[in-house]
Amino acid sequence: MQSNKLLKLVIVTPVEELYKGKIIKVTIPGTKAPFQVLYNHAPIISTIERGNIIFIDENNKYFNFYIMSGIVEVLNNKITILSEEIKKV
Repeated sequence: MQSNKLLKLVIVTPVEELYKGKIIKVTIPGTKAPFQVLYNHAPIISTIERGNIIFIDENNKYFNFYIMSGIVEVLNNKITILSEEIKKV
């Protein structure tokens, strides 16, 4: 994957930063419906409901986190996910 086509992802709880790195894509369980974020996605702020956040990093490694609820912001190819309860699966 070209490094200029990657997204920056940060997953944060009040206690720790669970993930910070470059990714190819992410699927998020939005409150209205699940959605996927790819390079150059439009800016968005959304609530997240219980479900899996699934993403592939720049090395094509698959990650899966289970989230109870939270919020996500997508802006300028940076994705920030904030949650009180999230665990790596």
